[in-house]
Amino acid sequence: MAYYLDPKNDLIFKRIFGEHKHLCISLINSMLPFDEPQRVVSIEYDTGELVPELEILRNSIVDVRCTDATGRQFIVEMQMYWTESFRSRVLLNASKAYVRQLDRAEKYELLQPVYALNFVNENFEKAPEMRNEYYHHYKIVNIRDTRKQIDGLEFVFIELKKFAPQNRAEKKLHELWLRFLTEINESTEKIPAELLENGETREAVKYLEVGAYTKKQLFTYDKIRDAILTERSVMSDAERAGMKKGIEKGIRKGMEKGQKEGREQGRKEGMEKVAAACLKKGMPLEDITELTGLTADEIRKLQ
Repeated sequence: MAYYLDPKNDLIFKRIFGEHKHLCISLINSMLPFDEPQRVVSIEYDTGELVPELEILRNSIVDVRCTDATGRQFIVEMQMYWTESFRSRVLLNASKAYVRQLDRAEKYELLQPVYALNFVNENFEKAPEMRNEYYHHYKIVNIRDTRKQIDGLEFVFIELKKFAPQNRAEKKLHELWLRFLTEINESTEKIPAELLENGETREAVKYLEVGAYTKKQLFTYDKIRDAILTERSVMSDAERAGMKKGIEKGIRKGMEKGQKEGREQGRKEGMEKVAAACLKKGMPLEDITELTGLTADEIRKLQ
């Protein structure tokens, strides 16, 4: 019986989509909303760092960058957990890739679009109306008429944990690749038959078999997995610490507010006693108001 590895792991993801162009093309075409004339037919892999990695994210992000025959650039990323820093990093990466074209393009009109395709192994859109929406496509559009668009940058974020297969014929490859990324890991004993029926996903499954890797590669795989677990633990601890700090701050503010309100209530009750005594002695209402700071209506209620 074959044993399998998790395709979301850095080593495996790059082995599949960073070394086999036809599989990377298939993934891009199945995830981005391209019409037939827009589909990618060939790519060349890009190397070189776009922006420095953030220390806290350096193990959890996997990316593959490539350019097609028309000059369009694609940044394919796998993020094991969501942070707001990741969103900013995606925006910066895509923007920098777009700007770098000026090194080889003499005119602005020759600049080609950059597409950022991001798989996130965690839910980040948590609003009730978004609970079943796993696919998020962003463009630069006119707010009043979203059909009007500025070409150049597009972003797709896919929440893997929300994905549920619907067996749509027109989205077959889209669903197969997402099932490949979500249904296979170290505990998998049997590969879904649908993934083996398609030539591209069947080939990708072969690169998940433990037997396809050397002991050194498997050691690297384990180190990456452990590093991701450590990062997740650090992020969770930081989040819990932040929540605890927020709760403590809220309690402190509540106590301070309560003390202030208590002092104010105590002062008012004291003035009411003074006003009541003044009323018994027949002091004019205007004088009592000036003395205590209470309103005429408040004093009359004490009679």
